[in-house]
Amino acid sequence: MWFAILIILVVIVVWAIAAYNGLVRKKFRAENAWSQIDVQLQRRFDLVPNLVNCVKGYMKHEEEVLTKVTELRTAWAGATSVDEKVDLDNQLSSSLKTIMAVSENYPDLKASQNFSELQEELRNTENKISYSRQFYNDSVTMYNTALAVFPTSIIASMFGFKPQTVFVVSEDDARKNVKVDFGTEN
Repeated sequence: MWFAILIILVVIVVWAIAAYNGLVRKKFRAENAWSQIDVQLQRRFDLVPNLVNCVKGYMKHEEEVLTKVTELRTAWAGATSVDEKVDLDNQLSSSLKTIMAVSENYPDLKASQNFSELQEELRNTENKISYSRQFYNDSVTMYNTALAVFPTSIIASMFGFKPQTVFVVSEDDARKNVKVDFGTEN
């Protein structure tokens, strides 16, 4: 009888250790995934001064957009939380889209090799950010799911594991369908 109780207790302790270690691994994976996003966002923010300097001479009338981009870059340096950085990233994405759209009005700017190279660098960085966001959200979802499912939820609550926030696009425009018009009528 005592032997059976001892075996049951050992099994419970081994399961609790395995569950705890699994939660720790998932938490660290999610934190690492965020750091990968952070690296790519920092890369993009490092490209911003070059972009602003490149377009400044051409876009005299769009000074407000360039000022906003510069202010966002400065705010990025002081951001400490994931939520702050997500918000700044969403605002910068919107501003960069505006710069790229407005650049269409400046043929000399579009023809500039520096601008073309910066556009390509930003495009590559945006692709990396997109992949990193997806990986982060997958990692956070796995971690949050592990926190919520029974019986692991017991270990999670005992040791104070907290859910993490997924990276969410906050702009309503980003969720809208893109209207493509080739200028043809049926």
